[in-house]
Amino acid sequence: MISFLSGTVHRIAADHLVILTYGVGRRVNVTPDTLSKTRHGGDIELVTTLVVREDSMTLFGFTTEDENRTFEVLLSISGIGPRLAMAILSVLEPDELAAAISEQDANLLTRVPGIGKKGASRIILELENKLPKPAASEPGQQLSFGGSNQQVVEALVGLGWKEAQAADVVQEVVKDLGPDAGTSTLLKAALKVLGARK
Repeated sequence: MISFLSGTVHRIAADHLVILTYGVGRRVNVTPDTLSKTRHGGDIELVTTLVVREDSMTLFGFTTEDENRTFEVLLSISGIGPRLAMAILSVLEPDELAAAISEQDANLLTRVPGIGKKGASRIILELENKLPKPAASEPGQQLSFGGSNQQVVEALVGLGWKEAQAADVVQEVVKDLGPDAGTSTLLKAALKVLGARK
């Protein structure tokens, strides 16, 4: 069983990497977030899970233990295969998924392509006692917004960033620009910050 992989990025594709280790190229399926942080020829370390089927052996890689553990828990649910599990982790980080399960928030899960209301409710039921409880938010650190702030978060999510990441950046720019800054000003500032972090 391959549980960890360290090597050089040999090729970057739409949904996977080829990592060169000791002269052998290994294909590893990864999330879009991992792809966005990867550079050709760069060194990389991934926590991995090898999924064995009758006709295939597929390696899935993650940058954190939490992602890998959540992926394995998702695979334990009837009806969720590797592709759907990766789709979930492409939209929701482990903490976000744990929060959705804890709060019975089916709407958050329906953001994942291929998951409807009925499927989301079933996933919540089956994961209820399988994921760790999300850490309580510190005062002032909640991710809920109203008005123009929420509009900016939703716009960033629509552009491909994860909600938690978008909310953190919006909080950051609101502190700099003040609570009266308009939606357009906040969005431009948030995109500038996110662009600088790529």
